[in-house]
Amino acid sequence: MMTDRPFQQLYKSFFLVLILAQLTGCATSDKPAISTSGLGANPPTNNPAAREAMRLQGHPYVPGGESPGEGFDCSGLVHYVYQKQGLNLPRDTWSLAHSLPAIQPDQRQPGDLLFFTINTRPFSHVGIYVGQDKFIHAPSSQTGRVMMSDLKQPYWQVRFSAVRRPPTNQPLSANETANLLCLLN
Repeated sequence: MMTDRPFQQLYKSFFLVLILAQLTGCATSDKPAISTSGLGANPPTNNPAAREAMRLQGHPYVPGGESPGEGFDCSGLVHYVYQKQGLNLPRDTWSLAHSLPAIQPDQRQPGDLLFFTINTRPFSHVGIYVGQDKFIHAPSSQTGRVMMSDLKQPYWQVRFSAVRRPPTNQPLSANETANLLCLLN
């Protein structure tokens, strides 16, 4: 029986810390909304995939590339970003476009995939929407790097073809978990 006591004490301590963390989450005030006006080339987002894509700006464009070490092509960038989120998406643009649910363009959200028709080939290019009409993509060997572009640019406007939404697969943060538990109480 003596060996159970340290375990019970550790369990009680852990449980007490967990309860205190939950109560702290309940006591915090609402955080102010993030203003997105005037932020230019780096729109903020709460979507982890969009944040990861923004972090990869500047990495080289490499046909067939799918990692920061070797570089990226457009679908390799999407594959890498969503693999970091725990999702194994198809590796080519056609399969991505045909396996994910369609979203109306005016309903797009950060993390959604934007598809383009290049040289009359439907779904031949893909980027990750990050908000404020901006998207991150690995366009070509001409640009040579992962970059942010604007959907309002005439080149992308006329080639834009569709929006698809990958499933969300993100666990709640400790604070979100605490807030959820507060709502349940």
